[in-house]
Amino acid sequence: MELGVRAGVGTPHAPATSSDEVLEHAAEGLAVIDAQARFLEANPAAVQLCALPPGAVVGSRSPFPAPEDEESTRTGEQTVAWEPAPGQRREFAYVLAPVPGRQRWVVSFRDVTLSRLRERRLAAIAKVASSVASKRSLVGTLEALAQEVARTDALAGVQILTVNSSGDRLHVMGAAGFGRDVRFFDKLMASRAQGARLLMLDALEKRQPLISADRYDAVMSDPDWAPLHDAMRHPRWDWFVSVPLLARGEPVGILNAFFAPGQVVGDTELEFLLAMAEQAAMAVDHAALLERERDVARREERQRLARDLHDSVVQQVFSMMMQARSLGVLVERGRPPAPEAVAQVADDLSSSAEAVLADLRGMVVELRPAVTTATGLTSALRSLAETTSARTGVAVTFDVDDPAAELAGLDADLLEDVYRIAAEALHNSVKHAAASRIDLRLGVTAHGRRRRLVAEVTDDGCGFPAEPAPAPAGGSASSGLGMTVMRERAARWGGAVRVRRPASGGASVRLTLPLPTSVPATPATEGEEES
Repeated sequence: MELGVRAGVGTPHAPATSSDEVLEHAAEGLAVIDAQARFLEANPAAVQLCALPPGAVVGSRSPFPAPEDEESTRTGEQTVAWEPAPGQRREFAYVLAPVPGRQRWVVSFRDVTLSRLRERRLAAIAKVASSVASKRSLVGTLEALAQEVARTDALAGVQILTVNSSGDRLHVMGAAGFGRDVRFFDKLMASRAQGARLLMLDALEKRQPLISADRYDAVMSDPDWAPLHDAMRHPRWDWFVSVPLLARGEPVGILNAFFAPGQVVGDTELEFLLAMAEQAAMAVDHAALLERERDVARREERQRLARDLHDSVVQQVFSMMMQARSLGVLVERGRPPAPEAVAQVADDLSSSAEAVLADLRGMVVELRPAVTTATGLTSALRSLAETTSARTGVAVTFDVDDPAAELAGLDADLLEDVYRIAAEALHNSVKHAAASRIDLRLGVTAHGRRRRLVAEVTDDGCGFPAEPAPAPAGGSASSGLGMTVMRERAARWGGAVRVRRPASGGASVRLTLPLPTSVPATPATEGEEES
């Protein structure tokens, strides 16, 4: 049948193009399916795309679901996944058109496997990058990363292992497909001792990815791998890729990818694994830096406690000891002290003991357990204010302003740092400002289009320099007030600590932390303005 369209408009001698020729040479798949979603006809492109037997097209199952009736035919382009053979997953974008008066539909479709895979990989990289930036636990981040890699490329399994601090062991920190065997490294070393070649250790040593085809059969048929046969037998896999995790040029772990049967490793697959390995390495490096920062903060806090013990408790106890000893010396010399002198010494010892007890109680309060929830932070700060007021006689007030309960969604480590900063600022006011009143405030405020957490400690004391002078090389800018530790804690979350001296007197220590931008759980209704 002629379509009435000629190949060369304005060329009267050009031959006509038949509809059969159009179907024969069309780049897209064209087919007819029945109500049971079976092929009735298919052009060569459709046969090739669906991997159909050329002589058995009629009656073969199609990947396209047939509508229930002609009226329910879906409009617009749809997508469907198709697996003509194990490990050969394809995705088609298709459009259905009903054949009038018959339970048949014409399908026009094209292969979008690579474009959709590219989209999923980009989305996976963005999602994992966001997870790394959100400063979750390392195990949680690497577990999510392993799951994302396996889901995106439909892999049989993924393992992410990290090197321990001494550099002599690997620990499974994230897994998908396979379980996390606590004895995996021991079994790996047992296999190595029997003569098995460990590609992951080769990749770690050479600092470059290694690829092995048909690795499953080689491992399962080799008795040297017997210690790991049970752990690696299921799910079934074939090709194997091991990519080292490099942070600052040094190996910190390994990413192992186990490809499903039928899958092969090409340039695009390797590029994706390299990108995900880079994200995993960033997570490991970030966790190591954070741990080092915490170690520094703990050392600073121990040094401050040592100074406080020396400046207050130790000196007062020494004074008590000297007073008691002076009484003993007088008695030894046969000059018993007058009752008035004994009463005075006893009164001095009692006052010193009360001061020592108050200082020790204050230190116990500062060493309270970690704050892990917003409720815990509020109650901990309220308790800190009350106990500080009770032991020092200074009027300490506490006020919290969080009407939308935004503090509840914050990271536990962030809440812990907020508490420590507030506690240090309160300690400074009590210890150095000679204040009679201290106000502690915690809240969430607007800052342009962003929200931020604000914690402020204000006193009416003698104050101290608003900004400490720069410290000399190797020195500390804390001026003995713990400002270095406070600012490091704030900087960890993108915040800042500032000290100012109001015109009315006293001093104010103000912490500001930007809160992460949240996405509404439900779309805004028409007419609503963006907040």
